[in-house]
Amino acid sequence: MNELLSLDAAELARRLHAREVSSVEVTRAHLERIEAVDGDGGPDGVHAFLHVDADGALAAAEAADRAIADGGPVSPLAGVPIAVKDNMTTTDMPTTCGSRILEGWRPPYDATVVARLRAAGLVPLGKTNLDEFAMGSSTENSAFGPSRNPWDLTRIPGGSGGGSSAAVAAGEAPLALGSDTGGSIRQPGAVTGTVGVKPTYGTVSRYGLVAFSSSLDQIGPCARSVLDAALLHEVIGGHDRNDQTSVDAPLPPVVEAALAGARGDLAGVRVGVVSQFAGEGYQPGVSAAFTDAVRVLGELGADVVEVSCPSFSYALPAYYLIAPSEASSNLARFDAMRYGLRVGDDGTRSTDDVMSLTREVGFGAEVKRRIMIGTHALSAGSYDALYGKAQRARTLIVRDFTAAFETCDVLVSPTTPTTAFPIGERADDPLAMYLADLCTIPTNLAGNAALSVPCGTSADDGLPVGLQVMAPALADDRAYRVAAAYETARGEPTGPRIPELRALEATR
Repeated sequence: MNELLSLDAAELARRLHAREVSSVEVTRAHLERIEAVDGDGGPDGVHAFLHVDADGALAAAEAADRAIADGGPVSPLAGVPIAVKDNMTTTDMPTTCGSRILEGWRPPYDATVVARLRAAGLVPLGKTNLDEFAMGSSTENSAFGPSRNPWDLTRIPGGSGGGSSAAVAAGEAPLALGSDTGGSIRQPGAVTGTVGVKPTYGTVSRYGLVAFSSSLDQIGPCARSVLDAALLHEVIGGHDRNDQTSVDAPLPPVVEAALAGARGDLAGVRVGVVSQFAGEGYQPGVSAAFTDAVRVLGELGADVVEVSCPSFSYALPAYYLIAPSEASSNLARFDAMRYGLRVGDDGTRSTDDVMSLTREVGFGAEVKRRIMIGTHALSAGSYDALYGKAQRARTLIVRDFTAAFETCDVLVSPTTPTTAFPIGERADDPLAMYLADLCTIPTNLAGNAALSVPCGTSADDGLPVGLQVMAPALADDRAYRVAAAYETARGEPTGPRIPELRALEATR
């Protein structure tokens, strides 16, 4: 494997700015890696990407090289390649949301985060696979076939952003963007051994993110190290007047916090272990890895205490009423009249018939399930008993976070109850699938910041485990500091360790 693929983004940026290597070389190496291991959706490839724009990426790399050579001001990540989850609009590539209803659709504008990537000189490689409209926990709900976990190609890479996490873990991209509605950046990060961050709600623009659940969706970084994630966070974050939910406040000093944490001192930091995220349903190897991670935090000087957040037990049912309710409203725009797929428009059918036929063909089973749940929850006879009660539970969860952060600087938990499960194992059991997000959902409901950092592998199966660090709203830097300190203390590489892919690459 080309040495450039094993470097984190910070080191690649250092070499690019020192002109030890060109962006074209780095970009070409990653394009060759994609060609070698991504495959066409079959069982012998990662299938992280739905679209690769090799010509556009090389053109952007040439522009970055010129900017660096000119000696003018360039961003810290100029010239570094990146992958983008395919629910963020891009003018030069299709945006499908993993759905047949948008197959081949090219938006007329870039999402704000994509525009900021381009302005900072990063090099978009392509668009990554996802559960359809970001609805899922395994990437199996993509209309274009599942992505696969680079650690074991028979297992899921998480969801909904499994394509982004798999691309980073497989060495296909040093950085990626994901979106997190109930854990869709952190959960894939945990099961692929990468870093995934959900910033405070509203601190990264959602303009151009195709909406699933507007009060929960948040774009964030996927990376191989905490510092890499912080550097990308700084590029994409900040107020955006195009997004009415955008917070007009300074971005927390995430890069400084990551650098400070890397010095390995957590003296005076109060860490709360959430007691509700333990016990029955947690894989023994995950629990053991988490217990060891908490021990390490204590050795770094943190004051570790147990914290109870009883309302967290309501998070899963509350989420699966609030998110589908918002989805049923947001997805009403896919009506076969404005853009995307249109079925049955032969001049003999009514608008309602065409709309019905199009949605029947264009939407997958999980999207239909959530639309129906949400429509029922919002109906006149069920609104107070279902949606209203879920919102009241959300308030209780916010209060539990507020109380916990009065005594602790951050909270920690396993990111997921289990490691990556086999593809197909939970496909016919939605409730079992939804449990994959058990630990991550409360943070989305509250709007706080959280990240997942690798904390070793499970003794049960040798697969990655994630440590989740949660921080108050607008205190993202706390999570970065604690995660960076832990990452440094572990002292283990977070890049790919994938014999299956090395063998695959050699055969292509």
